[in-house]
Amino acid sequence: MSSDVAAPAKRGAEKPYHHGDLRNGLLEAARTILEEQSLEALTLRAVARKAGVSHAAPYRHFPNHESLLVELGVEGFGELKRDLSEAARAPGSESDRIANIGAAYMRFVVRRPALARLMFGAQLPHRDRFAELGAAADSVGTEIGDALSDPNLGLAVWSAVHGLAMLVLENVIDLGQRRAGLHVLPSRAEILLRSLFSTKRD
Repeated sequence: MSSDVAAPAKRGAEKPYHHGDLRNGLLEAARTILEEQSLEALTLRAVARKAGVSHAAPYRHFPNHESLLVELGVEGFGELKRDLSEAARAPGSESDRIANIGAAYMRFVVRRPALARLMFGAQLPHRDRFAELGAAADSVGTEIGDALSDPNLGLAVWSAVHGLAMLVLENVIDLGQRRAGLHVLPSRAEILLRSLFSTKRD
């Protein structure tokens, strides 16, 4: 019997994959585990169980745990890049674009905290072995630099907003989220970036 045949349905099983779409079914299961549980809970065995397939099935598309994490990381960088691109297209001055980019970045981190930790954290120690992951990460910096027509300014903005986002994500600093909730963070990021990168050119 092929290893990608769905296991018998169990009581309470959620969204088993559709035959012929195993890879996407596994990724959907992995995203759900990552967002609803934790990165530590995201194992190939857990993904197979969530997708309703045999324990061997994930290995048809992901030879090991790291390859699955890389795929999720690449997806995450793509989603972040799209968010930043949309934010950068809004009309306004350079300071407006910087503020919009910062707010979009913070919204992504608030919406996908576990994914952000995966994308930038130590769970992927061999990044240099995965060209697609490096290219996806580089594309975020390129997007910001192009939006601001200055690669150096783009790198500075990325560094600033990312550092701020990680400090908040790890609960090192409080920008009002502990009392008011995470929804306040994008506007706080806008205010801080406007202050840091304000210019007389606007």
